[in-house]
Formats: sequence, structure tokens, C-alpha cells
Amino acid sequence: MSYIGRFAPSPTGPLHFGSLLAALASFLDARANQGTWILRIEDLDPPREQAGVKDQFPKTLEAFGLYWDGELSFQSQRLHFYQEALTQLLKQQQAYLCNCSRKQIRERSGQGIYDKHCLIHPPARKDNCAVRIKTQDNLIHFADRIQGPLSYNLRQSGDFVVYRRDGLFAYLLAVVVDDYLQGVTHVVRGSDLLDETPKQIYLQQLLGYTTPNYAHIPVATNANGQKLSKQTFAKALDATRPEKTLFSALQFLNLEPQPELKSASKTEMLEWAIKHWDTHKLPKAMGLISEEA
Repeated sequence: MSYIGRFAPSPTGPLHFGSLLAALASFLDARANQGTWILRIEDLDPPREQAGVKDQFPKTLEAFGLYWDGELSFQSQRLHFYQEALTQLLKQQQAYLCNCSRKQIRERSGQGIYDKHCLIHPPARKDNCAVRIKTQDNLIHFADRIQGPLSYNLRQSGDFVVYRRDGLFAYLLAVVVDDYLQGVTHVVRGSDLLDETPKQIYLQQLLGYTTPNYAHIPVATNANGQKLSKQTFAKALDATRPEKTLFSALQFLNLEPQPELKSASKTEMLEWAIKHWDTHKLPKAMGLISEEA
């Protein structure tokens, strides 16, 4: 089986050190396995997008020597694929319409886990409805290459949304459809998405898709333990000094780069990293404090 990996950022803000870690880890894993590495922009949520950011993503990655294979893809141009999958789930009666607000759900359940109200009492009108996936005591088992064997009961999250009331497809559905259609065999990403993985695997099972191999690296956090993000005011990557940041990323990933590599070019650093890539060395922690915060 040929290896196909991917990096799939959302344009809610510029790439930061945490983004670089996910990009670098997935890039190195692909190249170390003589695989293909694709770039997909997950621009499904226009209200949360920051103007001009998605045009900068490719330039920033190139500045760090991370060149992808094939054409750049945008989820905003693939909506028909998500609609086909949604229609299939509804026809198979594995999904249902829901017009409950978050406030109503909180008032009824207390914990925010959906109580299946609209499954029992279907909405009279079909407009302004979300679409939820039916779940029961579905046990999902998978082996993460970094975090080890994991099990998850979907009852913990309840019937989850794959299409929103505001007319936007949920990330959960889109990423599953795209990974399948683009032939992705290996997913390397941040541990903040670990809890989403069982839901994605369940969707793959419902749609008859193959399940990729998963590996979740620790996310970079600030001194307060908060994940680096737009919300925590993470600094944008400085594309004018890629070598310094690349070296820090290799250290974060526990690849143990030698001090003399600090003076190497980005190309030399990446060549070294591909040769020394080893998922067994990667920390199993969910998050680690980064000096780049």
C-alpha cells in the first residue's frame, strides 16, 4: 500500500509554532516512508476565517521547505462531495434532523450531551435544521502509533452534528469524506483532535470507507498549559528565519538534533530529520510547553 499523508489547516489565523509541528511531523512521516504529502485547506467556516490567511499558508510552508505533492485543495470547492455523503447517511437512516438550540440541550441534559429529543420527536419543519448521527453504546477501538491502543464509547459524546443549522457542513463529516476520496492512508496531527478520531472512525464505518492509520503528536502549549492558537494569541511563524524555528520543532518532537545542526540550512535540517524520523521517539504527552509560545 502506498503512503499518502496530509496537512489540513483551517484559515482562522496565521500558521504558528503549533501548526508547524503538525505540518512538520506529517511531512517527515510521509517522506520517511517514501510517501505522498498533500495540502488541503479546510475553509468550511467563512465566519471564522481571517482575511488573506489561506493565501499565506502555501507561502509559509514553502519558506520552511515543506513542499507538498499535487494540487492544493480547498474544502469550500468540495461541498458536493459532503452533500452526497450526508444524503447517504440520511437515506440509510443513520442520521436525523434536529432543530434544538444549544440552550435547549443544556436545559434538558445539563451536561450538554444530546438527549435524542429530535430522534423521538422529529421536527415538523425541515428548514433550519442540523443533521445528527445516531449513536448508541458504540465502542470504537483503534491503535494510535504514538498514544497506543485506545477505546472510546460514543455514548460519551452522544449523537453528534455533521451538518449545522446555519447551513455549513461540520468538520467531522468533511474531513472523513476528503481523507477517503483523496486516498489518505496516514494521518499525523495534534492530540487536540484525538477525541474527534472515534467519531471519524464511526462515520467511516457507516459510509463504508477505509480507516487511515492515526498518530497524534503532543500539542504545543504556553506556560499556562493553553494550546497555542489564535484564541491564546499565538505568534505567527516568522518565515524570514525558518532555520531557528525548525530546529526548535525538531527538539520539541524529541528527535534530538545535534547542536551543529543549528547552523545548517533548512534543506539540510529536513534531510537530517527524514533520516532520523522515528515515531517511537515522539512524546506521548497530550501537550508540552513550548518556548516558542
